[in-house]
Amino acid sequence: MRKPLLGLVTTAFSAAFVGANQIGINNDKDYNRQQCSGMYSKKGWGGDTDPFIQTTFDKGSTPDDNDVYISLVVFEFRDEDLIGVWPSPDAPEKEYVCTQPNIDKKFCNTTQLGEFILSPNASDSRNQIMSKKINLKDPQTPKYDVKKTGYYCVSSAPFSEDVQYKGKIEFRNAYGNLPAAQIAKLPFYAGITIVYAVIGIFWGFLYAQNRHDILPVQNYITAIVVFLIVEYLMTWGFYDYQNNHGFNALAKVLLIIVSILNAFRNSFSFFLLLIVCMGYGVVKPSLGKTMVYVRFLAIAHFVFGVIYAVASLSITPDNAGPLVLFVILPLAGTLTAFYVWTLNSLNHTMKDLLERKQSVKAMMYKKLWWCILASIIIIFAFFFLNSFTFAERSSPDFVPKHWKTRWFILDGWLNLVYMVDIAYVAYLWRPTANNRRFAMSDEIAQDDDGNFDMGSFGGSLDEEDARSPTREELMNGSGGERVKGGDLSPVPPKPVSEGAGGGKGQQRSSLDGETIFAVGEDGERSSMDEFESPRDSGEKQKLTGKSD
Repeated sequence: MRKPLLGLVTTAFSAAFVGANQIGINNDKDYNRQQCSGMYSKKGWGGDTDPFIQTTFDKGSTPDDNDVYISLVVFEFRDEDLIGVWPSPDAPEKEYVCTQPNIDKKFCNTTQLGEFILSPNASDSRNQIMSKKINLKDPQTPKYDVKKTGYYCVSSAPFSEDVQYKGKIEFRNAYGNLPAAQIAKLPFYAGITIVYAVIGIFWGFLYAQNRHDILPVQNYITAIVVFLIVEYLMTWGFYDYQNNHGFNALAKVLLIIVSILNAFRNSFSFFLLLIVCMGYGVVKPSLGKTMVYVRFLAIAHFVFGVIYAVASLSITPDNAGPLVLFVILPLAGTLTAFYVWTLNSLNHTMKDLLERKQSVKAMMYKKLWWCILASIIIIFAFFFLNSFTFAERSSPDFVPKHWKTRWFILDGWLNLVYMVDIAYVAYLWRPTANNRRFAMSDEIAQDDDGNFDMGSFGGSLDEEDARSPTREELMNGSGGERVKGGDLSPVPPKPVSEGAGGGKGQQRSSLDGETIFAVGEDGERSSMDEFESPRDSGEKQKLTGKSD
């Protein structure tokens, strides 16, 4: 019994992806003699019918038309110790089938001939244990009613070594045809679809409100948000259809479509992240030829992703050989190229912004950098913690203990991390009223260390006073203007009349012709008065108490 369970560990994960509620059973290999699946009770998940396990065998016969028997037992995994007996304390393995030698040893009685041997205290089991002898000339279809949620197994054994048999086991839950290990995906993908729809509504509102000021990168974000709503809706529809109609031909077509959509989502996501890290739309209005190379990489990743998805659906672990490397290596190569290119581009963009003292834009990319770093830390931490769990995967108890949460370990949590990342990127690059102005303008560089040079400080004052506008310029609106960076306007100042200048025996007049300060004949005006600005004139009026 332990040997089939060890083989179960290697096939349970691949069986989960097949998604069928019917599993084949035969004696071609030892681990094919036993098949197991999680089952929910009617109260455990709800549904219209009573859950059951039903086994159907193909007819078989011998050349001499004798009866052909096989032994069958259905049990809950925790009751496995109640099946079979130990011939002796030091025996290497149990005796499982009631044969004539075992009857002679009083391990079982004649009425149990051909059935699995049950322990004397089997009546104290947690769940019912059903043991049957099946005649392949006229095979029965034994049905086992599931009363409690658990991990149930169907084990078979030929009554004689030359018997070959083949059959199917239907694990039917109360809610429908979907395997119990995957039923949690229905509400999970429905919930994620709703979350993406809410994100799409908010994004669409901002997009429509600022539709005349949209950046190219925001169009890409709009496309991926719409695509994610469609993709996750299709994924939910696939599981819902399979639950209602089984894994028929249409369900297989839907599975292929969902796999292709998943490959496109991965390629589109890496493409979007790369162009964002390159500064597209915010730092650079165009990427030039680089955009062509990025698109080629995204297309190659999509093609290799589709090939990998089709191969994973058509090739079983038993049939996988060295040729599978030609499927995995190209996909791994494009994935590595995306990782390296994205991180290098993000570092280059942040360095460029910091050198140009574009602190606001640099903060956006710094937040993106922290988002990527946090995602990487979460992924590695999750894998590190799960490594302790998967270290026990060779144990027969591994799958029975984790069948309810296995889907989340393999697929669910990665979708949550991806959703948070997409939502955060959409928040950082959300449409606003000044998208293009923010993207196409540069922040005026300033020194943030708080120190200054006295020489430069004095020079700036001289420069400011040297170009203070005159009254005529103020009246005509042609005063000198400063441009970005503190440079003076190239418009030359108008010459100052001699009457306004400082000579001996002359009086300084206000703008209204009124004398503010009178200096004697031997007095000399300060050099600063020769370039008096209207602001200084106003201050002097306050000192003299005379208004305009």
